[in-house]
Amino acid sequence: MVKDIVEVPVLSAAVRKLGLPLSLVTRGAGLVFVSGTPPLDIATGALVKGDIEVQTEASLKALKHCLAAAGTSPDKILMVRIYAANAGFYNAINRVYARHFPDNPPARTFVPVASWPMEFDLEIEAVAVA
Repeated sequence: MVKDIVEVPVLSAAVRKLGLPLSLVTRGAGLVFVSGTPPLDIATGALVKGDIEVQTEASLKALKHCLAAAGTSPDKILMVRIYAANAGFYNAINRVYARHFPDNPPARTFVPVASWPMEFDLEIEAVAVA
């Protein structure tokens, strides 16, 4: 199996600048894996500040940007995991998420977590068909 590291415009450079030991997107075995993606501005790579709905919207836009860089799209997502710093965000996240996946949504897991070492409240990761 060959593992391909996908360079995501703006966002891959932002991750490298932070010194994080990860690839934002990898591709192999016919699948695309997108690392947990916080609310990143796809134009600047900066964290998007705001309430949980603003952050969810930014994270999903960044996720779609990552998928496009890998040559795939949201309709090919098989699995999504949402990590949130507060289980109380569940309904607000679902409101935004439902707008992005109105029909035939992928399998999904919601995972409450304690915190991150940076200032954001959620990350969204996905596995999609290449």
